[in-house]
Amino acid sequence: MSTLARARCRAKAHPLALDAVLAAAVLVCMVAGSFVEPRHRDSVSWVLRTPDLLSLLLMTLGAAALVFRRRASMAVLALTGTLSVVESLTGDPRTPVAMSAVIALYTVASTTDRPTTWRVGLLTMTVLTGTAMAAGPLPWYAQENLGIFAWTGIGATAGDAVRSRRAFVQAIRERAERAERTREEEARRRVAEERLRIARDLHDVVAHHIALVNVQAGVAAHVMDKRPDQAKEALGHVREASRSALGELRATVGLLRQSGDPEAPTEPAPGLDRLDELTGTFRSAGLHVEVARADQGTTLPAAVDLAAYRIIQEALTNVQKHAGPQAKAEVSVVRVGPNIEITVLDDGSGENETQDGGGHGLLGMRERVSALRGTLTTGPRYGGGFRVHAILPLKNRTPTGEDPA
Repeated sequence: MSTLARARCRAKAHPLALDAVLAAAVLVCMVAGSFVEPRHRDSVSWVLRTPDLLSLLLMTLGAAALVFRRRASMAVLALTGTLSVVESLTGDPRTPVAMSAVIALYTVASTTDRPTTWRVGLLTMTVLTGTAMAAGPLPWYAQENLGIFAWTGIGATAGDAVRSRRAFVQAIRERAERAERTREEEARRRVAEERLRIARDLHDVVAHHIALVNVQAGVAAHVMDKRPDQAKEALGHVREASRSALGELRATVGLLRQSGDPEAPTEPAPGLDRLDELTGTFRSAGLHVEVARADQGTTLPAAVDLAAYRIIQEALTNVQKHAGPQAKAEVSVVRVGPNIEITVLDDGSGENETQDGGGHGLLGMRERVSALRGTLTTGPRYGGGFRVHAILPLKNRTPTGEDPA
């Protein structure tokens, strides 16, 4: 970083110190200018003089006010303008107190909008110049009076130009940031579209191979006893189709997986065979859990088994988080005809009536149950507590409710 850039950073970090330095510099310039005056009113030669005490006081007050020009620009302009008017009325010859008013006017113009700059600038120019021309000791056409008119106009114009440049630079920066965000959003959208396309292709390919496996397995089962050679050929087709489906899955998952993704788990997905282990972890955490099972050793499909486990896990988690420290939970797993029913009850203090209101637990349960064409009912119990009841069909069904076979 260059020396100039470091200086700018320090100035932005300590604006009050920068304004104090500016005020000191303005005071030095005003005091130095107050020690000279024209030899004659209509000549260009200068002589040394000593300013009076009131002029030195007015210059000091005007410079000191500039220290706060960023915090209260209008107030500082009003104060310095008043000091300049007092100097125009009392100073003979005058001292350059109006220099502080010019700096204050520049600050107002650089920090406000253009209409405010026009109004404040014209008012300041009119008051200072009019007072100097009408009530001052010099003729109205004196160069000191015209100098006040010119310098106030320059201060307002310079401040407006700086404000316009800042606004222009800020607009360019915002446009660049917006364009960058748009490019990132477009890239994410294209990635999402590509992933969706890949998922559709994968669905088509895998569905084709699985359908082929289903047909060939049916043929093999049909001709197994009477024509074993044909059954053997059908089983060979089943093996080839399954190998192709696995290959497509492996290739697609490898394409979608990022370099930093975690390794795929090697253990099987959890199911109701691990229900005792699950409830044991909650008991160890202080939650009293009772389990009742009447599924009669039913072998569940993998998707149903996983969904049942996750529903119980999420429901017990919500009980532990929302039902209170003395709550008790009851878990029941019941086989009812072609369905498996999961129920999780608790006797919480009532705080859990808005259970999981700020998270996605209930939404996740509902999505799992909907994916299996089941039903989920959740809500507060009469007398306190919460109830989660899920009905999961043991056979996959189409959206119309018909068995695929």
